[in-house]
Amino acid sequence: MCRDHTSLSLRAPARQALGALENAGYEAWIVGGFVRDALMGRASGDIDIATSAPWQEAARAFAAQGLRVHETGIAHGTITVIVSDEPIEVTTYRADGTYTDSRHPDTVEFVNDIAADLKRRDFTMNAVAYHPRRGLFDPEGGVPDIEAGLIRAVGDPSRRFGEDALRILRACRFSSQLGFAIESATMRAMESCAPLLSRIASERTLKELQGFVCGEHVYDALMACADVLASVIGELKAMKGFDQKTPYHIYDVLEHTAYAMQNTPAYPLVRWAALFHDMGKPRTFFTDDAGIGHFYGHATVSVELAEPVMKRLGMPSALSSDIIELVTRHDDDIEPTPKAVKRALRRLGGRVDLFRALCDLKRGDALAQAPHCHNRVALADELDRALDAILEAEEAFSLKDLAIKGGDVIALGIAPGPEVGRLLEEALEAVIDERVPNERAALTAFVRMR
Repeated sequence: MCRDHTSLSLRAPARQALGALENAGYEAWIVGGFVRDALMGRASGDIDIATSAPWQEAARAFAAQGLRVHETGIAHGTITVIVSDEPIEVTTYRADGTYTDSRHPDTVEFVNDIAADLKRRDFTMNAVAYHPRRGLFDPEGGVPDIEAGLIRAVGDPSRRFGEDALRILRACRFSSQLGFAIESATMRAMESCAPLLSRIASERTLKELQGFVCGEHVYDALMACADVLASVIGELKAMKGFDQKTPYHIYDVLEHTAYAMQNTPAYPLVRWAALFHDMGKPRTFFTDDAGIGHFYGHATVSVELAEPVMKRLGMPSALSSDIIELVTRHDDDIEPTPKAVKRALRRLGGRVDLFRALCDLKRGDALAQAPHCHNRVALADELDRALDAILEAEEAFSLKDLAIKGGDVIALGIAPGPEVGRLLEEALEAVIDERVPNERAALTAFVRMR
């Protein structure tokens, strides 16, 4: 099971941490995601070490080398050592007891066998250990699964997910990020254990879902995992298989959504907005006399459905508000002219970043429709270019851009209060419509006439 011929690139801090443990007489291996990613040729992140050393002895071994140690999870045998400013998590080999809360083991038993430690892990691809001299140790068959692009639970999948339901969402996230398929028995267990997700803390659920929606392979993952994710986002059930019956669409609502997500840049705001943008379609659907489907007001209903989901997940209010803005306006018709773009910017509170995100969403939405609608991508590109020209010319599209401020209006004899704001809004509208130049004298004269 050891592959001595396999050599993975290991950073100096990891080698130093391994050496400190081994010089103290203990065994140690690099484990987890670093090994998986290195085998895949992916940029690897944090390094985790599993060791036969009790955590107290591991801490002494590191202290003897002048290294700082933090007791980050000693109940589970985990400490964090800082080597050349790099944190490395070090955990004593252990076997977990029962999990009555479907998240954390009630008890842990520290063991001396790396194979027993690997047996408690979630997926075979994460149950591979590596040592620079001994090579790979793969008792659970993780290497062949990595080579096959397969997510497979270690041992009995129902037991793995019953122990820690968050592993269900981890599987979905890994599928989206890595492009791996989920092995059939593992998927069946995920679906049957999905109700346990209600016991997972919202912040942990949100973190996994955020990774999922921003995955490089989100289309395949959403199509494969929709039934599982419906335990967290219930409206996915109604979207799956829902025929839109319109010449503008060749996919059902779920598949259209998956393609829209895949065709948007991988940042949370636009990916979440793409997930939610058509969620209201099943509830607003009707057909006309010709059998053509329509979804009047679906953006409003999509917002109504998305808001409680985001609240339940504990999503930051600023992100939620921006998502709602994009979902509300994703179907807005905006001509690629300076006036129209400035009006759209004004509706978005002068937020250039939101306008860019709206263009990203429009591109993804267009690419997820029937081929004859793909020309709408060019329109979104034109909107971006129009915005570039507006910014370069430093044209006004928000109150902060106006050549006059509230104090200037008050100086004209207007009492402080709502009337000042109303007059400034009128002045901005006149500037955007190019009826008045954005100049102090012209705007002062305009306000004086109102």
